[in-house]
Amino acid sequence: MGALSAGLVAIVAGIALRQVDRWWFSPARGRHTPDSLRAVMRLQRERLNDVTPVLLLLGHWVEFAGWCAVAVHGGPWGCVLAAFAGAAKFRHLQEVSHFAVHGVLVRGGRLNTLLAEVAVHLPLGFVPVPVRRRRHVREHHPNATVAGADPNLAELHAAGLRPGATTARCLRGMVHPLTPSGAYGTVRGLAALVREPGARRLRIAGPMVVTAAVATLCSWEAAVFAFVLPRVLLYPQLAWMSLLVEHRWFDPERVTGPPVAVEAGRCLRLYPRNTLLALLARSTWLPYGDLYHFAHSAHPAVRWNYLPALERTLHGPAYRPTALLLGESAVLRHHRRALAAAPGTGTGRVAPAHQEA
Repeated sequence: MGALSAGLVAIVAGIALRQVDRWWFSPARGRHTPDSLRAVMRLQRERLNDVTPVLLLLGHWVEFAGWCAVAVHGGPWGCVLAAFAGAAKFRHLQEVSHFAVHGVLVRGGRLNTLLAEVAVHLPLGFVPVPVRRRRHVREHHPNATVAGADPNLAELHAAGLRPGATTARCLRGMVHPLTPSGAYGTVRGLAALVREPGARRLRIAGPMVVTAAVATLCSWEAAVFAFVLPRVLLYPQLAWMSLLVEHRWFDPERVTGPPVAVEAGRCLRLYPRNTLLALLARSTWLPYGDLYHFAHSAHPAVRWNYLPALERTLHGPAYRPTALLLGESAVLRHHRRALAAAPGTGTGRVAPAHQEA
């Protein structure tokens, strides 16, 4: 029981460490009410620093260590909890690195890359940060939902989510990372890291070193349930669910004009009025501004702390579903109807699918 208690203390300590960054960047500190993009960017520039983000990343790994102890000493239910908590941790770390890719985690561009690599991409087996930056910032953001240009849409197409797909094919596509072909793709993506430029041996060794370290310092239960199972199956599914609710992938409104208008036509906003579900999503599978993807897409250089305030100043998007699965406006139902509406059209030239971090 003492070791389990130590694990719970580590979990609380990790959460507490992360609050330093949250407090430092909070608009409530100093009673700021940023009501425009200019005000948001001014406040963000004033508060960008190189210390609190390190505590943020450290806090996630300290908490992960606590969940490893829960897997070892918590019995079967401890292993289950550690598996889901590990998947959520990796989603959180992915989103923190996402803002480093955009250059707004810390002040310096090189430090953004270094922190993302050392604390996220190398230990979790993600592609190099420069590759992620090219795919996400240069290829995805300007071309979201554009067939043949958006690598994220290409991944959805590769999973079978194409116009004309049957209901069964759509259902499989929506849980693609949990299917045998999806899990094989995840493992194949990890193995393919040896071909990526930059520290190839170190990159492929990262997840192996973490697995060995957890097994040595804790036990095989922690290695399997807190790290391997989340990294190979559960985290990819959470990331996939996040991808599915970013855009109106299969029926975007083609709008010209400023970025806000363009993104309003191709984005969605999940849980606009359900505070409880929004809080659950923000703490698990849609962390660090992922719930506010419309605001992020319209203004990618804004840190997650200010996306809620920024969203209140924007008009749109029109599609604001109240549920993921159930109800007429639910996102997955919307996607299914859009895919069934125009079979055989809209796929265009599809770019090669990528294993995204």
